[in-house]
Amino acid sequence: MTVPEEEPRRSPLYRALAADGARFETLGAFAVARDFGREAAEEAAQAESLALADLTPFPRVGFKGWNIAPWLGGHGAALGEESNRAYPQADGTRIARLSPGEALVLADRTGNGPLVETLGAAWSMADADGCYRVARDETSCWLLLSGAHAAEMLAKVCAVDLRPRAFTPDAIAQTNVARLNAVVIRGDIGPVPAYDLITDHASAVYLWGALLDAMAEFDGAPVGLAAVRALRDRASS
Repeated sequence: MTVPEEEPRRSPLYRALAADGARFETLGAFAVARDFGREAAEEAAQAESLALADLTPFPRVGFKGWNIAPWLGGHGAALGEESNRAYPQADGTRIARLSPGEALVLADRTGNGPLVETLGAAWSMADADGCYRVARDETSCWLLLSGAHAAEMLAKVCAVDLRPRAFTPDAIAQTNVARLNAVVIRGDIGPVPAYDLITDHASAVYLWGALLDAMAEFDGAPVGLAAVRALRDRASS
C-alpha cells in the first residue's frame, strides 16, 4: 500500500480501501485510491464487468430553497425543470435535480469540478435569497458502481427496477439500497453502464461492504481512479 506522506484529508472509506489493497495518490486535498494492485487495463476490464469505486473525495455541493433554479442559472448552470433527472454541464459537472427546491452538483468522475468551485465561491447568505447551500461534501459519501452486471447486482439490494430499459440515462431514484436511504443516478461512461450512489457519510463503510458482498457472485471487485480514467478516455476517443 502506497500512502501519500502528507495528506490532510481522507475518505471515510480510507481504512476499508487500504484493507482491500488500495494504492493511493494525492488529488487536491485528498488521498484517492489509484488502483488495487493491478494494471490500469486490468482494472478497466473489471470496471466494464462489475466494479465499485469510491468517489467521496471529489467535489460536490448541494442547494435547497424556492429560488435554486434562478440562482444557479445566474451563475452559469443549466438546470432543467424536471425533478429526479441529472443535467450534464459543459465542463463535465452534473446537476442532479432531486426536487423543485433541491439540487446536488457533482464534479466529473475524475475529480474535475470547475462549476462546483464556481458555485461554492459565489454563494453567500446575503446574496442568495431563497437558495441555501448544503455541505454535501461533508455529509454524504459517493460511490460509483459500473459494469455490465451492475443492474443485475443492484436488483439484490434495491427494490426499484434499475435495469437500463427501465431506468434511462440521467434518471434519478431516491430509494433504499442495502436498507439505506440513497440517491441513485444513472450516468453511463460511454457504453459502460454506471450508477452513482449517494448516501449518508456515516454509512459509507457499511454500504461499501454490503455492495462488495452483493457483487461477489458476479466476480465484482473494487477499482480505483485509474480504471475510471481509462473508461472515460475510451468513451471520449
